[in-house]
Amino acid sequence: MLEVSPGERITTARLAKEVGVSEAALYRHFPSKSKMFEGLIEFIEETIFTRVTIIVKEEHNAINRCERILGLLLAFTEKNPGITRILTGDALAGETGRLRNRVAQLFDRLETQLKQILRDAEIHDAIRPIIPIAIAANLLMATVEGRICQFVRSEFKRKPTEHWPDQWSVLMEGFFKPVEANNQTAIAQAASYQNL
Repeated sequence: MLEVSPGERITTARLAKEVGVSEAALYRHFPSKSKMFEGLIEFIEETIFTRVTIIVKEEHNAINRCERILGLLLAFTEKNPGITRILTGDALAGETGRLRNRVAQLFDRLETQLKQILRDAEIHDAIRPIIPIAIAANLLMATVEGRICQFVRSEFKRKPTEHWPDQWSVLMEGFFKPVEANNQTAIAQAASYQNL
């Protein structure tokens, strides 16, 4: 229903009719419509963060880690257009603020993960963003969130992964700079102290 009726509010009456059960039957499984949305948000979190954990373990290069995580988010939204309406807040209009906050926390967690990757890049790859790490991570998230919003706004016609490899290479052009040798030594020493 989220995919087929973009822009329309989903009521429990419509949902029950679509599923072919009574509203009372729906409420036996979920105490409220908010709980139904929470179940979908849990699915999104589990799917994305399970995969992010795998990417961080498998991939050691910061640029590749960022690319794979952001690509994962774009591919997930493309494969799940209806659920993408939840991520943009479109489907949550008129619902409890708790749901919107939970979606905001999901994006905050992803941005925090990117910040950590960018910090690790100084130690492991001897590179750092040309702008402060928090601003750089926000730029990456804003770019991806913009593509996701375009997908919903186009009623799922403008694919979020379309032209992404070309845009990613332009985005990375000049995004990082090498860490100076004396800074590398200080960073390595700080990292070794953290391990003590």
